[in-house]
Amino acid sequence: MHSYSYKDIWRVSVPIMLGLLAQNIVQLTGTFFLGHVSDPSQPGIAGIYQSASGLAGIYYVAIFTICFGFSIGGQIMISRRNGEKNYDKIGSIVIQGIIFLQIFALILFFLSGFLADNVLSMFMKSPKIYAATEAYLSWRVYGFFFAAINVMFRAFYVGIARTKVLTFNAIAMAVINVIGDYLLIFGNLGFPKLGIEGAAIAAVLSEIASVLFFAIYTFATIDFKKYGFVKMRFKMSIIKSILNISSFTMLQYLISMSTWFVFFVAVEQHSEDALKITNLVRSLYLVYFIPMNALATTANTLVGNTMGMGNIKGVIPLVKRICVLNLAIILVMVVATLVSPEFWISIIAPRDEVSIIADTVLPLIVLLFSLPISSLSIVIFSSISGTGNTRAALILEMITMVIYILAMFWIVIYKQMSVAWCWTVEYFYWGPLLVFSIIYLSRAKWQNKRI
Repeated sequence: MHSYSYKDIWRVSVPIMLGLLAQNIVQLTGTFFLGHVSDPSQPGIAGIYQSASGLAGIYYVAIFTICFGFSIGGQIMISRRNGEKNYDKIGSIVIQGIIFLQIFALILFFLSGFLADNVLSMFMKSPKIYAATEAYLSWRVYGFFFAAINVMFRAFYVGIARTKVLTFNAIAMAVINVIGDYLLIFGNLGFPKLGIEGAAIAAVLSEIASVLFFAIYTFATIDFKKYGFVKMRFKMSIIKSILNISSFTMLQYLISMSTWFVFFVAVEQHSEDALKITNLVRSLYLVYFIPMNALATTANTLVGNTMGMGNIKGVIPLVKRICVLNLAIILVMVVATLVSPEFWISIIAPRDEVSIIADTVLPLIVLLFSLPISSLSIVIFSSISGTGNTRAALILEMITMVIYILAMFWIVIYKQMSVAWCWTVEYFYWGPLLVFSIIYLSRAKWQNKRI
């Protein structure tokens, strides 16, 4: 039976990695450009904008992650059908998923507005950061509709292990975003100077560009008959099948990202500077997460394909290979950062608050030493979802979240410790998740899961 080698894993994961790199450039570009905003009448406005865009970005993702969780369910089904060589059943999964997620995006659009107006304002301490966050979200929420299409296209291409397109797509997104940020944040070349709202509009434009790219590429290169794209009828049975897998993943992602958002809001209660430092650490965290997320996604889809081919014994060796690869990459990145952390922080730090660079070093180092743990944890945990056992993954996530929330409450909210101590909560998430995931894969009965 076929088993995936390091070369196979690398071939699938590199395009995903490059795609995630370009996608994260979208977020990092906004952080970078906003760090260069200056206004003599508003000292510290660059840091305020960076903090607000970071907070709003997590808020947006926390809500949208429900759609992303649905697409992961679709991806698991697609990879299994691909492994079974039932290609003609794949197109229906993609089409029904897009239709369903457009309805869902409309609900999220209105829900997001309600939560921002009635809930977010209650928990944020700084009026300046809240006002900037609201301004950003007033435009960013339109991205729900386009992002919902993008995640199903992504599920399709990852599921059939044709991931090169993700790189080109993400490059297109990044280019549009950089141009949009340059023109709209500062008002260059005759465009209006919109500040933080310009960053939000640029992000939405990049998602529109992504939809157009996926549509053109799919029409040009995909055999519609082979993959069953000619069947355009809406079938609720397919939605139910996806939901049977993804409902647990949707809830899992929502809980995970919501607690991440709560962490940032809790830090904002300390001071504006604490949030600024935390946002800088988070921006660098996104970079470290690129290989980790890519290899986790690879684990998810290759485990699904391996089980679809009936090679159950090949799953654990596959997961071990991906873990080794992920850990090696992360160790190189950690060492590279530790050599000169101030240099990396200075790239994205607000230009009008250079002193914040030194204050960010220790929290960043605390994060860095958690990364080897998280690099193993994320791969093994994603492998559980790849087997189709998304209910088990949700249970493990829930148990881990209880530990994480208790740690966050004690360190961040109750004791209000320093920002460096606040970042130790990452150990309380990734550590237990790694232990629980290893126990599950080595002891539980996941081998005969049918989807």
